[in-house]
Amino acid sequence: MSEDATPQEAWQAVDEYLMDRLVAEDEALATARESSARTTLPHIEVAPNQGALLGLLAQAAGARRVLEFGTLAGYSAIWFARAVGESGRVVTLELEEQNAEVARENLARAGVAERVEVLAGPAARTAAELIAADTEPFDLVFIDADKPSNPEYLAAALSLTRSGSLIVIDNVVRGGHVVDEDSDDPRIHGVRRVIEDISANPELDATALQTVGVKGWDGLLVARRR
Repeated sequence: MSEDATPQEAWQAVDEYLMDRLVAEDEALATARESSARTTLPHIEVAPNQGALLGLLAQAAGARRVLEFGTLAGYSAIWFARAVGESGRVVTLELEEQNAEVARENLARAGVAERVEVLAGPAARTAAELIAADTEPFDLVFIDADKPSNPEYLAAALSLTRSGSLIVIDNVVRGGHVVDEDSDDPRIHGVRRVIEDISANPELDATALQTVGVKGWDGLLVARRR
């Protein structure tokens, strides 16, 4: 790598080195990632090493039931589906039917369609329906949808989990702008509010880490219910 490389170029080079040696992204995953170009929000899915981390978190937690807010092309849903195994279940919530159809194609290609349910429609409404139906608690919830609704999604996640469950929230650093309390960006406010909600909740142990790499400067929050 050149000494004149920009920070972004350096971050990307390191990510590529680590992914090349540690992340086993097969054809089904690569195709799912590339197919995000066909969604309403192209190329905002998690990076391969982040997907692998999500899968490892699910495995380490012994998760058999995963709930995901934000499906897009189904890339992270494939990682979760493989982590929970043949007897596991993933429910993933997607606003746009166009994206849900792309995800279903990718899940079928990856051979995990039978263990993943893609529910199209507003995630808050769908989550409320799951709560009303007294759905079996989830072992892990991944929140990676519209950021202004993060607090609402957290509240739903707390109603759909149990003691020991993990709640993972993506994109909590926003290029460092999370510290800007005067921001007029509703995404920043959504992230700041959900962090404050978690901080004030005695039922949750949590931490967050900044990340740099192919997805730029951002971060991931992990909380566990006591």
